[in-house]
Amino acid sequence: QAQPVESGGGLVQAGGSLRLSCAASTSIFSIYAVAWYRQAPGKQRELVAVINNSGTTDYADSVKGRFTISRDNAEKTVYLQMNSLKFEDTGVYYCNLYNGPYDYWGQGTQVTVAS
Repeated sequence: QAQPVESGGGLVQAGGSLRLSCAASTSIFSIYAVAWYRQAPGKQRELVAVINNSGTTDYADSVKGRFTISRDNAEKTVYLQMNSLKFEDTGVYYCNLYNGPYDYWGQGTQVTVAS
């Protein structure tokens, strides 16, 4: 089952760090590209970071230099290391696994950054 499960969210002070995890119990985890999205209250969901099945990464301009996405195919997990967090990073963070017609979303994990 490729349904991803996010974890690691919480409340953190501005300037702090969190590491989010996205795990999926599928035997073919390595073929999926994985993206992190976030949605703040009253705003549209936005792409934060993506890592493809070759390990190539890309980031939204707003998080470049602060967030790092990585994957461990043996653990079937993708991580989002978030440093120097800002109030505007607050939102629900969603993990998305995709490959061609296959597209799976997690339920999200809340990140709240206190200013």
